[in-house]
Amino acid sequence: MKKRKFSKHIFLPLVLFILGTIIFIYSFFNICKWFIDSKKTKSIINEINEYSIITNTNSDNTTTNIDFSALNQKNSDTVGWIQVVGTEVNYPFTQTTDNDFYLTHSFDKKNNSAGWIFLDYRNNSNFADRNSIIYAHGRLDNTMFGSLKHTLDENWLNDSSSHKINIFSQNNPDTTWEIFSVYHIPATDDYTKVTFKTDDEFSNFINMIKNRSFYNFNVNINASDNIITLSTCYNNNSNERMVVHAKLIK
Repeated sequence: MKKRKFSKHIFLPLVLFILGTIIFIYSFFNICKWFIDSKKTKSIINEINEYSIITNTNSDNTTTNIDFSALNQKNSDTVGWIQVVGTEVNYPFTQTTDNDFYLTHSFDKKNNSAGWIFLDYRNNSNFADRNSIIYAHGRLDNTMFGSLKHTLDENWLNDSSSHKINIFSQNNPDTTWEIFSVYHIPATDDYTKVTFKTDDEFSNFINMIKNRSFYNFNVNINASDNIITLSTCYNNNSNERMVVHAKLIK
């Protein structure tokens, strides 16, 4: 009895079908995980806002304070709170011994692809460095640094009152930073330099990042200034970065 040969006309479609099924299952799994992690992140954000934001109202004005003792009870890595005016960025941020952990862990230190906002481990938490860098994922639902892309919108750019970043701290004075450069660029780490050997080296660095800006903020910067850098992926693209730079003004 002759054995039937497996026709290549059947083999190729079968292989393509199997590969397609694997890709579909993998994609479906990642989509589900994204939505699950997104839901968890929003729940954590809501919880943080409930126990850490204290609003005091008197006859003159309303002030908002951050309860850092409550935040530190939840996460001892907490070093401050960042607010980018005109965006949805309004969260506590952390710092640990590397720049990897909070890429895959949320504020509760549990695994989460949304990650959390964190200060570069090389930086001093009092923002005394010439360039202090804060990272987070650019989530499509605008959580974490997802809304930083709105700094490229015409309405935001034309509203000078929005060109500010506020940093609140438990152990150091609160600070205000004036934005002087916003851009997106193919992935590079040349803007994440923390230390500079000379004033000229720092001045050249400032000129580089200012010249990249999509908008001229008309902000003067010199070698004696300290700056802050916010870095994230652009439109959830790991091969492109969305970057915001600001200088200390208060």
